[in-house]
Amino acid sequence: MSPKALTGIIAIGLVLLIGLVLLFSGISTYNKMVRLDENVTEKWAQVENDYQRRADLIPNLVKTVRSYAEYEQETLTEVVEARAKATSVTVDPSNLNAQSIQQFQQAQEGLNSALSKLLVVVEKYPDLKANQNYLDLQRQLEGTENRISNARRKFNEGTREYNGYIKRFWPRMLASWFGFEEKAYFEAKEGAEEVPDVGDYLD
Repeated sequence: MSPKALTGIIAIGLVLLIGLVLLFSGISTYNKMVRLDENVTEKWAQVENDYQRRADLIPNLVKTVRSYAEYEQETLTEVVEARAKATSVTVDPSNLNAQSIQQFQQAQEGLNSALSKLLVVVEKYPDLKANQNYLDLQRQLEGTENRISNARRKFNEGTREYNGYIKRFWPRMLASWFGFEEKAYFEAKEGAEEVPDVGDYLD
């Protein structure tokens, strides 16, 4: 075999080797982007589940308050309407952009504001505050708010990992080819996910 032919074979071998390395690297990178994307979707589903859990507590809470505070109809109606709006806003997990998350966030903050007013109303009814059913609901609500806070944190952590990865040089190239786009964070206002302390409203 002539040196020229041998050189040609070596060159072809190197090209094939580089091609295989790029192929396997591309497959590995793509699979990781899929895993990170699915992780964000899973974390978002948990956020929605925990907010829904809070919404599911509202009807019983309103019913309990109404039995003691029948003259607070305006506040109770506001809570019911805020709950309806909050549960009507959903986000397509394949489209976690800033606009869709902001709309969801605003609806949830509206419900949080209505609940704040309701807790202020409860302060005027000592018998209601001592009602066991109300106390149980309040504890469940507080626990749910903690779950929401943790779910939001985990969602943002997953989103940060995903966004950071697809911004790297090689993943960024593949992301543009396969449609992996940057996702938005859930940046709720400070304290928006906490159960309001009624003492803050009575000073």
